[in-house]
Amino acid sequence: MTIIASREETNFAPWWASLVQGIFSILIGLLLLTNPAATITVIVQFIGIYWLVTGIFSLVSIFVDKAMWGWNLFMGILGIIAGLSILRHPLWSTILIPTVLVIFLGIDGLIIGVVGLIAAFKGGGWAVGILGSLSLIFGLLLLGSPLISAFALPYVYGLFGIIGGVSAIIAAIRRKNENRN
Repeated sequence: MTIIASREETNFAPWWASLVQGIFSILIGLLLLTNPAATITVIVQFIGIYWLVTGIFSLVSIFVDKAMWGWNLFMGILGIIAGLSILRHPLWSTILIPTVLVIFLGIDGLIIGVVGLIAAFKGGGWAVGILGSLSLIFGLLLLGSPLISAFALPYVYGLFGIIGGVSAIIAAIRRKNENRN
């Protein structure tokens, strides 16, 4: 029995799966950059459908597995309400969901910034202090104008989608060439 797996054994997905993922990531990134309102509306609708279906499955799972039935009941009801709300009010959801995401990211930036500054003052070094300060500033900027930040979010995700897609395609080509050798 071998303890260390070979490189081929650790690559579970075939190379072409990364290629397809990269192509779709670039396409979604381009859509977010060229037509952010329509793209975000469609993405939010998919989120609504996902939450609705997940909520239904959580309720059904109560009858299959009685463990944690209270939590599954709560998550099922919450998922169904969230999914139906998004599907009933698509325009409000398109504005509300990215804004709430920006608020969460802003709070996260504040927390990470404060923790980073505390760590820097306890001997973590100046690099930790700089990163903590940047996180704190980033969090304050997001919380200072969450609606404006939410409108910038599709462009940021669009750029990350294109960069991530190109990276995935390059990785897929490298894996294919490594498998040939």
